[in-house]
Amino acid sequence: MSKLNDTDQIALEAAAFRRLLQHLAERTDVQNIDLMNLAGFCRNCLSNWYLEAAQSRGIAVTKAESRERVYGMPYEDWKALHQREASPEQQVAFETSKPQH
Repeated sequence: MSKLNDTDQIALEAAAFRRLLQHLAERTDVQNIDLMNLAGFCRNCLSNWYLEAAQSRGIAVTKAESRERVYGMPYEDWKALHQREASPEQQVAFETSKPQH
């Protein structure tokens, strides 16, 4: 890979992040527990990382705002529209893999 200047690297990483958020917005069928079980992170993790990045730069962002950025709507609205109760199998898989999260 060619050497990128800082501005281009930040722009590409930001574009990739926006595309990830778009993809997750389109895949509301994929539950957070599925993401956690398969990849070790979920939408909440992304919103926490966003919040941490803002705080490290002294930018005032609340947890609710960071979640809204990732979910594309208030978190409670997303949960009401898209979140299903975790199946027993999902819960077992989560408990098994939880130390890795």
